[in-house]
Amino acid sequence: MRHNGAMGEECGRDDDGYAELVAEGLTAPFEGWDFGPWQGRLPEPESRLPWSYRELVGERLSAARSLLDLGTGGGEFLSSLAPLPARTAATEEYPPNVPVARRRLAPLGVEVAVPEGDDALPFADSSFDLVLSRHNSYDPDELRRVMTDDGVLVTQQVGGRDLEEVNAALGSPPHTYRDFCLDSAVEELTEAGWSVEWRAETRVAEALADIGALVLFLRITPWHVPDFDVERYDTALRALHREMRAGRPLEVGCHRFALVARPR
Repeated sequence: MRHNGAMGEECGRDDDGYAELVAEGLTAPFEGWDFGPWQGRLPEPESRLPWSYRELVGERLSAARSLLDLGTGGGEFLSSLAPLPARTAATEEYPPNVPVARRRLAPLGVEVAVPEGDDALPFADSSFDLVLSRHNSYDPDELRRVMTDDGVLVTQQVGGRDLEEVNAALGSPPHTYRDFCLDSAVEELTEAGWSVEWRAETRVAEALADIGALVLFLRITPWHVPDFDVERYDTALRALHREMRAGRPLEVGCHRFALVARPR
């Protein structure tokens, strides 16, 4: 994402806070997946989901002999589950998160590995009997390889219609993965020889009332609007900012689904 002095000078003529909010969104430090400093400014659907991912995991963690957490971010969620099984590992693909996760998880004896690409996992066959994937992609065949015969997968995913209203408001194309949903995930797992024993899906209504928070969100999720930069979308961002300042937030829907599956 690019931004330069010209944008800053143009924004500097505003007197409604646009320049300051955009600059904050572009430059505010962000580590792991810690949204704490942005609480109340970004959509927070987790507490309103009709299931609890933490409970889905907790119900199975006590019996687990080994655990793998895919896409651990900065290790925030995994570390909160301690005490962990003696054999616990995690993966993280986003380079800035890897050292964050390792600092947090090393004291707990957790190895943080970087996947080799295409969802390949750098672990031996039959290494884990519990695999977690919270908002991270996975390959069903590769999961089956590293999982024991009596293992279980617990996953919560962001569906393809998540915050699609942001794309519409910016005039950006819809997600290329718009059809990613519970049904498609279940179908993929079933065809790969898995048995899905529990499933749920929902869209939670939220609102974005802060252009700075929107810019931060698009900065840290480059897959959402792949060509995003504040100059290219200047007109649309300013229009949204005026609406937000007038008390009309951008109404959005957070698309989530979750499932529990076992290899057949």
